[in-house]
Amino acid sequence: MEKEPTLICIPDISGFTQFMSEVDFEMSSKIIPSLLNKIIYSNEIGFKVSEIEGDAVLFYRTGNLPSFKSLIEQCKLFYTDFYHQIDLLMAENSHKLESHIIPKILGLKIVLHYGLDIGKTQVGSNIKLIGEDIIIAHRLLKNSIESDEYLMISEAVLDQYKNQDIQKETFWNELKSGKDSYEHIGHINYKYIELKPLKD
Repeated sequence: MEKEPTLICIPDISGFTQFMSEVDFEMSSKIIPSLLNKIIYSNEIGFKVSEIEGDAVLFYRTGNLPSFKSLIEQCKLFYTDFYHQIDLLMAENSHKLESHIIPKILGLKIVLHYGLDIGKTQVGSNIKLIGEDIIIAHRLLKNSIESDEYLMISEAVLDQYKNQDIQKETFWNELKSGKDSYEHIGHINYKYIELKPLKD
């Protein structure tokens, strides 16, 4: 199995479990797939889809990294398109009493991670990513950040870019530092920025 440097991006729908338990199945079974599809079709920088989970999309990209500007613009687009789709879904379901709770429960968080030794294997018609950094990317979704709508960028990603570019492209809010510890992995450093101001 060949291993190669790989950029991982996971847009994850927050509030998924609560939404599925509080909204009737007919509506939830249409809304969640619609939002996931919108995320997938908002991809403009050549990410490939490895997996579509119940509430998240696992994107990956090998080869040359995009510019930091392109990467951040892509993440912002995931977020703003996600909310445009929510507006459309609310309008389509306005005849249902539960429609007003869609934006109150659902949100979007995005995790970016980078690994040097990620392998790919084919399972059926899908490409499965394998390696410790895939595990790390998934673990980073479970963190100590109090917000439920943010962009998290692991230190492994930040190390690939110049600090001046990082500061320039995260102008809309404060870029905060964070760190979490995971069993069998250890401490992972990252920075994160709230996405909610992008809705204004």
